[in-house]
Amino acid sequence: MTTDPELQKLLYKIAKAYYEDNLTQEQIAQRFGLSRIKVSRLLSRAREERVVQITIVPPHTSHADLERTIEARYQLDEAVVITPGDATWLVRELGAAAAECLVRSLQGNEVLTLSWGTTLLAVIEALPPQNWPEMRVVQMLGGLGKPEADVYGADLVHRMARTFAAKPRMLSAPGIVISAQVRDALLADPQIADTLALAAQADVALVGLGAPRPGAVVMESGILTAQELNELHERGAVGDIALRFFDAEGNPVQHEINNRIIGLTLEEIRRIPRVIGVAGGPDKYQVIRAALRGRLINVLVTDEETGQRLIYDQ
Repeated sequence: MTTDPELQKLLYKIAKAYYEDNLTQEQIAQRFGLSRIKVSRLLSRAREERVVQITIVPPHTSHADLERTIEARYQLDEAVVITPGDATWLVRELGAAAAECLVRSLQGNEVLTLSWGTTLLAVIEALPPQNWPEMRVVQMLGGLGKPEADVYGADLVHRMARTFAAKPRMLSAPGIVISAQVRDALLADPQIADTLALAAQADVALVGLGAPRPGAVVMESGILTAQELNELHERGAVGDIALRFFDAEGNPVQHEINNRIIGLTLEEIRRIPRVIGVAGGPDKYQVIRAALRGRLINVLVTDEETGQRLIYDQ
C-alpha cells in the first residue's frame, strides 16, 4: 500500500469521479489539471492499491457461478446451464437455451454447420426469425433414415435456413454407405467434396451428442446394426458427434464404420472456432464428459444436474 497520504487522497478522488460520477478520463484530467494518460495510470494504481475493489454480483436465480466453474474446469469458452421445469420438457428447454446462445453468437454473415438429432430440432424450433441472407447453413453429415424425418440433417438445414432467411447448402449423399469404395467414389464428386470443405471451414457448429445404446435414434432408425453397436462398445465408444464415435477421453474410436461415413471427422469439427454442444439428462452424462475431456466442443448447453456432476463426480 502507498504511504503517501496526498497520493492516496488523489487516487480516491479520481476513482470516485470515474466510477461514481461517471466522468470520462478527459473530463477528470481537465478537472484535476492532469494529462489523460496520467489519469489512466492513476486509475490503474487505484486498483493496484485496492482503493478500487470491484464486486460482481451474479443475477438471482441463475447458474452463473456453476457455469464459470465448468468453463474453468474444462477450458470452455462458455457453459450455459438450465434448470428444467419438468424432466419431460428437458429437450425443449435445452433447445430454447441453445437457440438464445446461438443467435447472440452470430452477426449474420457466418458459415454455420449442423449435425442432426432431436435436440437440434428443439433448438431450431426455438429460433427467432432473422434476416441474414449472407449466412450459409451447411449440412455436416449426409442423409440418414427416411428423407421426410424431421430430425435428420437435410430437414434441419432447410428449417434453419428458412428461419434465418439464409442460404442452405445440402450434402447430396447418404451419411453412411455400404463400403469404403462407395464412400470414396461419392467424395470424388465435386459438389459433395465442396460442401464438406465448406462445412469444415464453418465459423460455428451446432451439434448434438449421441449415446450409442439400444433405443437410441441410430438404432431405432436402423442406422447401426446391433453387431456394430456391440463392436463400438467393445472398442470403448461412449458417444458420437455426427456418427463419429469417441471414447471416455474424447479420442476417436477406430472402427470400419469410419471408412463408410460421408461427413466431417472429429478433428475437422474440433477445428471449427465455435462448436456448441447441446445435451442433457443422466443418459448423456458420460457422453458430455467425454466430449469435454477431448475438447470436441468449446460451448456446452446442459442441465443443472449434469452440470453439478461434471464438477463433483470423478
